[in-house]
Amino acid sequence: MKSKTSPQMAVKLGRLKLNNPVMSASGTFGYGEEYAGYVDLNRLGAVVVKGLSLKLRLGNPPPRIMETASGMLNSIGLQNIGVDAFIEEKLPFLRKYDTAVIANIYGETYDEFKKVAKKLSSAKGVHALEVNISCPNVKKGGVSFGTDPKIAARVTSTVKDETGLPVIVKLTPNVTDIAAIAQAVEKAGADIISLINTLTGMSVDLKTHRPHLKNITGGLSGPAIKPVALRMVWQVIQKVSIPVIGIGGIMTAEDALEFLILGAKAVQIGTANFVNPHATLNVIEGIKNYLIDNKIRDINDIIGTFRF
Repeated sequence: MKSKTSPQMAVKLGRLKLNNPVMSASGTFGYGEEYAGYVDLNRLGAVVVKGLSLKLRLGNPPPRIMETASGMLNSIGLQNIGVDAFIEEKLPFLRKYDTAVIANIYGETYDEFKKVAKKLSSAKGVHALEVNISCPNVKKGGVSFGTDPKIAARVTSTVKDETGLPVIVKLTPNVTDIAAIAQAVEKAGADIISLINTLTGMSVDLKTHRPHLKNITGGLSGPAIKPVALRMVWQVIQKVSIPVIGIGGIMTAEDALEFLILGAKAVQIGTANFVNPHATLNVIEGIKNYLIDNKIRDINDIIGTFRF
């Protein structure tokens, strides 16, 4: 019989305090309100909203989603309503909840990153910024910012100069040495690192001999990428001293626990939200049950217990 005593689930990522280590991943949870009918947002560690740009973006033309074996390809192209509309129309709803709100931001230039960061930093109800230097399906900026250590560092320092909020830098897996990128953004002032974003992939239509996606390539996510994500998270944890958030193919509590055991302080749930809108809550409850079953009173007691 399980103990009725609920384990301690709160975690700290530097100055960022979360009620538990489970948050939504940007681009898979809308602006939070879309899932509020399925998920009590108060129970999440954090809501990470869709990537926000300086101006409204329509994204890439369809088709832009394709199911694959153990995952999906997307080439949405960072469609969003723009930072001003987010602050005016979406943020008031999120302020109703006792949950950290993390704004994922995107720019095609350093100046755009600067302006978006500045606007959000003065908006009530934003607890951290996640800097997207890792989107593989936009023609400008995106992954190009995240593949060169010097450029990644410059984006990081540009955002840091404009905000007093914790800055999370989201890394791309589409690089030769992800640890080198992580070290560069840490040196530039990143408070937290999140990884991984999607892997670049494509799919071919056998009837038309054309790509399934209008953009030709897109970002691969879902269970197929979890082993790659685990490996990269482990590599980064060995090389940086700032907190790391694990992302990639997390569908269950067991998946999330693998990242936590490696040393990730928190995790983000992405593609699983499309399969099961209750995925984030299921992962939280599954982690709690694991702790109870193993008589562990505090989630922090398992973080970083990986042995090799």
